[in-house]
Amino acid sequence: MNQSSAMSLPAREQMSRTIDHVHLERMTLGDRGLEREVLEIFARQTAMTLERIAGAGPARTAAAAHTLKGSARGIGAWRVAEAAERLEQAATDAANEAALLAAIGELEIASLEARVAIGLRLSETQQAPVRRVSRDH
Repeated sequence: MNQSSAMSLPAREQMSRTIDHVHLERMTLGDRGLEREVLEIFARQTAMTLERIAGAGPARTAAAAHTLKGSARGIGAWRVAEAAERLEQAATDAANEAALLAAIGELEIASLEARVAIGLRLSETQQAPVRRVSRDH
């Protein structure tokens, strides 16, 4: 599928390919406001993490990738989590610079896809009423 046809998909379909919306909904207890906040934070975090990784040494790269891996798993961004895990592993084997660069590239692509899907989801939910779920049990 080329990039232009991927962008023409409805936001929900694009989001479901990149972020597990069932997992996300479960983690945010169906609270659309909380979902929005979590997605906005994750989008900022991916951009900041990639900036930190650029030019960082192996230990800092591994630590940043590890943090992003956990955040990605929290919202169901499985491709980002897998790419971050591969980068974390590649950073521990600093002798293989080609693997490290490939892992960084993979994380950049997965993160970009996630941020695009998040942008689509946020623009879709901005037009829908926010449903708050009571957390009192």
